[in-house]
Amino acid sequence: MAEPSWQETLRVRLVERNAREGSYAPIIEQYRRLAQQTKLLKERNASLLNAMGSSRPNPSSSTVFVPGTSEDNPVRAAYIASLESQISSLRDELATVYKTQGQNAQRLLAMNETLREKEELSRVDAEGLRKSRDEIALLRKKVDQHSELMAEKDRTAQILHDEISTLQLELSQIEDRNQTLTKDNAKLLQRWLDAKQAEANRMNEANQFYEDMQSRKQAIQDTNGSESGNGDLLNEGGTTMMTDGMPSQTGTDLNLTPNG
Repeated sequence: MAEPSWQETLRVRLVERNAREGSYAPIIEQYRRLAQQTKLLKERNASLLNAMGSSRPNPSSSTVFVPGTSEDNPVRAAYIASLESQISSLRDELATVYKTQGQNAQRLLAMNETLREKEELSRVDAEGLRKSRDEIALLRKKVDQHSELMAEKDRTAQILHDEISTLQLELSQIEDRNQTLTKDNAKLLQRWLDAKQAEANRMNEANQFYEDMQSRKQAIQDTNGSESGNGDLLNEGGTTMMTDGMPSQTGTDLNLTPNG
């Protein structure tokens, strides 16, 4: 979740202030050391001046300072005191330096540990980045293969579409031929039915004619049986000549079939 703008502004200003103040810290430390050394030098000079003032011979006094006696030289004592004070200050400063050095060593160890952790994190990130790049390369390869496969499928689909169009055209032509053949078959069937109907009509007519001939034959036979003295003549072809001059067929000439 993003921080509010005023908090971010305050943080940035604090960081800038710390950076600005931290940039003058070495200079301030040098000035502090110089001031401390100046103070020590002033104290030493004051001690030396006091010792010089106390070492001057007093005309009213009978006591005269003799070098090499058992009494301490005031100048030397003041100088020694100044040196001891300076040594003490230097020892304090050295202790401070040692303490700072120890803190710096601790900070260095902490920074080394932090650096090691950062390097480990960097190594892990680098390994993750390498794996991510490998995955990206693999995915790109799969994408390329998929694109090639899709292109091949598109080409196959286009070929199938062309074949389907061709088959649809052939199917349309076949349907047209089937419709034409259906119409032709219907016509042929109608013609066949008409022919069969005509043939049946002819058969019926032939049967009717046959029946009529049989009836006439029977009538003629009956007439011949009743009128045997009319002098009918039977010619060689089986034709009976009636007295009134009308020919009639008998025997084999009247052997008609239903087919005519």
